[in-house]
Amino acid sequence: MISPSRLSLLVVAAAGLPFWGAQSSTPFANVLYGAAYYHEYMPYDRLDKDVAMMSDAGLSVVRMGESTWSLWEPREGDFEYAWMDRVVEAMGKAGIKVIMGTPTYSIPTWLYHEHPEVLARPLGGAPVFYGMRQNMDTDNATFRFYAQRLIKNLVEHYRNNPAVIGWQIDNETASYGASNHDVFVGFVNHLKEKFGTVENLNKAWLLNYWGEDVNAWEDMPTRDSTQSTGYKLEWSRWEQMRVTDYLVWQAALVREYRRPDQFVMQDFAGAMHRDVNEFAVAKSLDIAGTNPYHGTQDHMDGEAQAEVGDYIRSLKRANYLVTETNAQSTDWSSAFQYPPYDGQLRLDVYTHLSSGANMVEYWHWHSIHSGQETYWKGILSHDLEPNRAYAEVSRTAHELQKIGPRLVNLQIKNQVAILYSVDSMNALEFMPFTSSGPQWSFAPAMADYSSLIHQFHRVLYDANTGVDFVFPESAHFSDYKVLIVPALYIADDNLLRKISEYVRGGGHVVMTFKSGFCNENSMVRWVRQPGPLREAAGFSYQEFSNLEKPLQLKGDPFKAGDNNKVMYWAEFLMPEHAQAVAYYDHPFFGRWPAITRNSYGSGTLTYEGTWLSDALQRDVVLDVLKSADLVGSDQQLPGPVRVKHGTNANGKRVHYYLNYSSDPQSFTYAYRPGADLLTGNEVANSGQLRLKPWDLAIIEER
Repeated sequence: MISPSRLSLLVVAAAGLPFWGAQSSTPFANVLYGAAYYHEYMPYDRLDKDVAMMSDAGLSVVRMGESTWSLWEPREGDFEYAWMDRVVEAMGKAGIKVIMGTPTYSIPTWLYHEHPEVLARPLGGAPVFYGMRQNMDTDNATFRFYAQRLIKNLVEHYRNNPAVIGWQIDNETASYGASNHDVFVGFVNHLKEKFGTVENLNKAWLLNYWGEDVNAWEDMPTRDSTQSTGYKLEWSRWEQMRVTDYLVWQAALVREYRRPDQFVMQDFAGAMHRDVNEFAVAKSLDIAGTNPYHGTQDHMDGEAQAEVGDYIRSLKRANYLVTETNAQSTDWSSAFQYPPYDGQLRLDVYTHLSSGANMVEYWHWHSIHSGQETYWKGILSHDLEPNRAYAEVSRTAHELQKIGPRLVNLQIKNQVAILYSVDSMNALEFMPFTSSGPQWSFAPAMADYSSLIHQFHRVLYDANTGVDFVFPESAHFSDYKVLIVPALYIADDNLLRKISEYVRGGGHVVMTFKSGFCNENSMVRWVRQPGPLREAAGFSYQEFSNLEKPLQLKGDPFKAGDNNKVMYWAEFLMPEHAQAVAYYDHPFFGRWPAITRNSYGSGTLTYEGTWLSDALQRDVVLDVLKSADLVGSDQQLPGPVRVKHGTNANGKRVHYYLNYSSDPQSFTYAYRPGADLLTGNEVANSGQLRLKPWDLAIIEER
């Protein structure tokens, strides 16, 4: 296992490598469009037919190989390539590019049988069994030995194959909840390096509470039953470090043996996972990838795809790859089979491209005939014949062959950002501010940090306002006019001062309750809240309360009607310099404002001391956007129409208008004259655009 100090060096070194992806002058000549392909899953040999169908449809890329260590190495040390060589050769002859995956996320039976110690031990020490993928301790030295040998052989074998353009390291990697002895030993070594002495650790975590002081490093208790919030938070960081360590290690291995022009990427499982620091991992990648699944039929409005896309694009502030997304229906059962309406597959592709994707691949080419994902259907159904989905994919592919060069490498510059803190997400899971059950029941939360992130992104998305994500480690706050800060429960003083300076310098912040409450060790600050934010926020508070039932805001200040509701939490804000924007309508809580706004330096900080209904959140955010001069024609579009903007590789502005509804939509085009790339029709400023159901227009300005 790589030590924390060695890990940091590797991340920095990897960050300095030349990136194959968006930082190259000409990273992609066209949009890549295809599917994951597993000929090994086919009931009979139909490789030639599949390749012919892909070619006819216009697909340009496949991802292969990441799921079958058992075929690459069916017996220990016995590597077999012929079964895949013929597939790669067939793809290459057809002009279809290949992304090859390192097949390390599902270990073979022989490895489990010979070395059962590689399986991940869950917290609490429950028995472990073979049978599920992603069930191993990725720190285990034995696992690393076999994985390294496999990766080396595989990459060397395909290094000089021109069809193989890149490498996906592992697959949707996480910590897998491993708490094996080696994981714990690594954690203790990490603590020694971070805190130096047990005395420093005891003080940082307040371990003399309940007499849990650690008297010597060898006395450190395991994570299984700890009650220390500091321990829990640091363990969650250790889980993230382990994932980063593992993927940095794989990336370095692939780079050692790959062809220089083959890129290295990882396919994150969507975005924002508690045990993965995607921002740290992305530093070791040439280009980031993601697998964003989403609702279909009446539940497809593009927001889920946009949130994941905005997040993954923000990791490297660069274009990204969609390595899996819906083809037909999804799920691990047949209880949620909702194939997309006509037009939704095509609209989905352009949805991803409008967020900065340079590739869209489906999971997968064909529907498999047995196993857990029998009903996670591919482009082809179980009959393996051309169908409605295949026809729509083909239409889209042939469009992209023509206009893709004017869409690929889209550069997006937004004026609004959401600050994402994985520490705050984890710490608020340990100390939630809502519960669905009676006291002491430890029932699941009704709302949490993730809910706030989703609410803010939804509000901005519905308002047709582009958004990026920024991170506590990021230095890019000043690039934005508006910064959204949801429940920043965990933050060191430097981060809070950075936010304050951003406001002083002219930025506009929207911040919610629970922000600034704890330091970096999940210890409540011993000054009046909100601690270092007090001057910029213009208030202080000493008390807070859960709200047993929703309250209204006095006088319905935002004219929200039935949606004039706040809930879950209330901080008793005492304005010092801030203006009270809204008060609770309640005989007790009514003495304190629910929302304040403070002018500080050249900027403003709007603070929500409570959870707002979606409608109220929309009104507050739109009010701040208006103050920042970020409201215009985009906010006047019909409800189902979304617009995304960017600049293409030719330096021309491109405007995507997407209709997420079964009804036609008409509106006025508000930008410079241009042409719809899909139809060739000219569009004048103030001209009318009409979109068919589940259709779009892509206007390239002249």
